[in-house]
Amino acid sequence: MRRAVVLLSGGVDSSTTLAIAKAEGYELYAITFDYGQRHKIELESAAKVASSLGVKKHLVTRFDMRAIGGSALTDDIDVPKYQKSGVRSRKSEEKQEIIPVTYVPARNTVFLSFALAWSEVLHAQDIFIGANAVDYSGYPDCRPEYLKAFENMANLATKVAVEGMIRFSIRAPLLLLSKLEIIKKGMALGLDYSLTWSCYDPQPLGMDVHGYKACGRCDSCLFRKKGFDEAGIADPAF
Repeated sequence: MRRAVVLLSGGVDSSTTLAIAKAEGYELYAITFDYGQRHKIELESAAKVASSLGVKKHLVTRFDMRAIGGSALTDDIDVPKYQKSGVRSRKSEEKQEIIPVTYVPARNTVFLSFALAWSEVLHAQDIFIGANAVDYSGYPDCRPEYLKAFENMANLATKVAVEGMIRFSIRAPLLLLSKLEIIKKGMALGLDYSLTWSCYDPQPLGMDVHGYKACGRCDSCLFRKKGFDEAGIADPAF
């Protein structure tokens, strides 16, 4: 059976990507990162999604990007909030010129490097990432040219590729899909979106209740809500 390493954050995109890899018949190796992000809820979601889709192994890699900072997700910077989804509903050609403060410096490069190392050990030719260049916040490391450049680097920098044993492929099956199309794809594959988490800034449910709820106003919440609204499906996060 072919092996695939899949980057899994526990969000809509990465979880759908894992479901796609499963549908394509891969033996699944999911990798999740505890990198000092603002909250740990996504780690719990990633574990639930991995279990539900029957991964062969779920690796959680820990390192500290909070020490580097520079992002609202890893530093004491407020997560931007907006009043309604229409404020942040942009087509691909309408992306904002300024990259938002929720961008984590070089995050996908770091993540893909860990995934590449594991793939080399596993001899897994395909590395799946839920990068999207349509309904997203304009992060530079979600663009197709970046992913192609990383793929080229992977095949220059690894022993198994240089020796001709395998050639790595960076797979981004959601790259040109809208959130609506992504959610419909996941639903068709039987993915349980109630297991996923997207919010950048979760809010406590209350003093007497353990747990959190989605803020509903950050970029990630609004793109998610837009997709579910367009699909005519109730978003289990709200």
